[in-house]
Amino acid sequence: MNINFTEDLLMKYIYGEVSIGEKHLIEESLDNNWELHELYEAMTKSRRELPKIQFSPKKSVIENILKYSSEQTALEPHF
Repeated sequence: MNINFTEDLLMKYIYGEVSIGEKHLIEESLDNNWELHELYEAMTKSRRELPKIQFSPKKSVIENILKYSSEQTALEPHF
């Protein structure tokens, strides 16, 4: 079976965001399609080379979200 995979689908596979059926089809194709395997290797290498950045919101943003959440909960009727 010859299936055309997009780079988007391959990226989803790399990040574990495909269905079980898609995963099996992609893995079978990676075993049988040298060009697809080369693309997969290049994409995984690029992912490994991305800087490891973590973002975290300012403390005031978290406080505002918690305040808003508690206000919304206070407005809900309690039975």
